[in-house]
Amino acid sequence: MKLKKIHSAALATALTCSLVVTPVFAEPESTESLENQKAAAESELSDLQSQLNTLIQKANDLELDLISKGQEIAQAEQDLEVAQEKEQEQYDAMKLRIKYMYESGDGQAAERVLSSGSISELLTQAEYAEKVHSYDRDQLEEYAATVQEVETLQDTLETEMENLQSMESDYQAQQEALNTTISSKSAEVENIDAMIQEAAKKAAEEAAAKQAAEEAANNNGGGNNGSQNTPTDNGGGSDSGGSSWTPPSYDSSTGNAIVDRAYSQLGAAYEWGACRPGAFDCSGFVSYCLTGSYTRLGTTYTFLGWPQVSDPQPGDVCVNADHCGIYIGGGQMIHAATEGVGVIIGPVQGGMIYVRY
Repeated sequence: MKLKKIHSAALATALTCSLVVTPVFAEPESTESLENQKAAAESELSDLQSQLNTLIQKANDLELDLISKGQEIAQAEQDLEVAQEKEQEQYDAMKLRIKYMYESGDGQAAERVLSSGSISELLTQAEYAEKVHSYDRDQLEEYAATVQEVETLQDTLETEMENLQSMESDYQAQQEALNTTISSKSAEVENIDAMIQEAAKKAAEEAAAKQAAEEAANNNGGGNNGSQNTPTDNGGGSDSGGSSWTPPSYDSSTGNAIVDRAYSQLGAAYEWGACRPGAFDCSGFVSYCLTGSYTRLGTTYTFLGWPQVSDPQPGDVCVNADHCGIYIGGGQMIHAATEGVGVIIGPVQGGMIYVRY
C-alpha cells in the first residue's frame, strides 16, 4: 500500500500524546485506594479497546471501498480502450472518404449537383453532400466526447482512490497509537495489581506478627509453640489454563496445494480490487490460493478473525492489519506486495500472526 508516512507519523504522535498514560509509582497507599485506581485503569482500558474495535471496523469498510474503487478503475480503463478504438476507426474512415473525394475531385458529387433537372433537385443533392460531411464530423465529435468523458471518469476514480488510501493510512496510524496506549494502560493495570498483592502480603505478615506477639504475651514468655508459618498471598495467581480451544488441524495435502497455487502466480500484477487471472490485490491473492478460484473470501480484517495458530505450516495465512500473504515455510511468504511489484516471495513481515483456513 502507498502510505503517506509523514502524515501518518504526525497523526500517530498527536494521538499517542493525547492518550498518554501517567505511570504509577510505588508509594504507600491503602488497598482500597489501589483497588479504585485499578478499576479506573481497567475502565479506561475497556474504553480504549472499544475505540480500537470501532476503528478496525471502519478500516475494514474502507478496504472494501478500496477494492470496489479498484474494480471501477479497471472497468473505466477497459471502456477507455473501447472508446479510443471507436474514435480511431471513425477517424480512419473519415480520412479515407476525404482522400477519395480529393483524388476524384469530388466529381461525382459535383456531377450529381450539376445534372440536377431542377432547382429543387439541385438543392436536394447539395444538401445531401452537406449532410454526408456533417455526419462524419458529428460522429467524430461524438466519439471524441466519449473518450474525453471516460478519461475524466478515470481521473476522478484515481483521485478518489488516492483519497481512500490516505484515509487508510490515517486509520492505520490511529490503530498503532491506540495499540501503544492500550499496551501502556495494560502495564499500568498490572503494576497496580502487583502493588495490591504486595499490600495484601504485607497486611497478612503484619497480622501474623501481631498474632504471634499476642500469643507470646499470653504465654508469659513461654517457649515457642511451634513455628508460626506466615501465610503468603500470591494474589490468587491468574490461572489462564483450562481453555478448551484447540487450533484447527493441519492437512499437509491441502497446505501443499495452497502453496503450489501461490507459486503459480509469481510475477502476477498487483491491482487494487483485483482477483482475476494475472492480477490481484493482497486479500484477493490469498483468496485465490486458498480456494483455487477467483472468488474473494474477504479482506485482511476477515483473515484476522480466523483461528490463530502458534505452529505455522506451509499454506497458512500470514496477516496483520495492513497486509496478508501465504506462508511457505522458513519465515518466508508469497504475497501480492504492492503496485509496480506484484506477486513475489519475501520474509514474513513483523507483527504478522498466522491463521489457518
